[in-house]
Amino acid sequence: MKKTLKKSEISEVLKILEEVYPDAKAELNFSNPFELLIATILSAQCTDVRVNKVTKELFKEYKTPEDYLNLSQEELGEKIRSCGFYNNKSKNILGTCEALVSNYDGQVPNTREELIKLPGVGRKTANVVLSNAFSVDAIAVDTHVFRVSNRIGLSSSGNVLDTEKDLMKNIEKSMWSKAHHLLIFHGRRICKARKPKCEICPIIKYCIYYEENLQ
Repeated sequence: MKKTLKKSEISEVLKILEEVYPDAKAELNFSNPFELLIATILSAQCTDVRVNKVTKELFKEYKTPEDYLNLSQEELGEKIRSCGFYNNKSKNILGTCEALVSNYDGQVPNTREELIKLPGVGRKTANVVLSNAFSVDAIAVDTHVFRVSNRIGLSSSGNVLDTEKDLMKNIEKSMWSKAHHLLIFHGRRICKARKPKCEICPIIKYCIYYEENLQ
């Protein structure tokens, strides 16, 4: 069984990361829950930088679910083409907008159970929206959070759901949302997928990956 850090060590890791990344927060640009929902759907297998470039123009013209429903799937697909998987994303966005209008008075629901009923909205997207738009304690496990938490030893799971459960168990609830951002920042800046920058990592003395593979 893979090693994991003790809870006291995990707390220390997060404390260090807070000092290193005091500005850790959502890097998708949004001004309301609906914009964040659309941006998060677009962010699947796409960088936040690219999504922000697309939504900068998109959000000027399309502000409500009803606005999007004036577009065909093909028309929306052209507007979001550079985000990748644009056919599927445009289908999901329009399906989500239809559901919001039909079932929620055009408003984004603020529970995970309702959010994951929307087309293209899985647990990760729901947790991003809950955490960042509604200030609900949640840990969204994206590719960075999954990689970093299992490398360091905050989790020892081979899948996203079990990683989320590990993090919820090992991290104080009040820190869930903050920890999500800290792990993303660390994954983007130092603990990269192909070549982690272990030589400049501030939490190297706690890292199980480093201990087992690089010492």
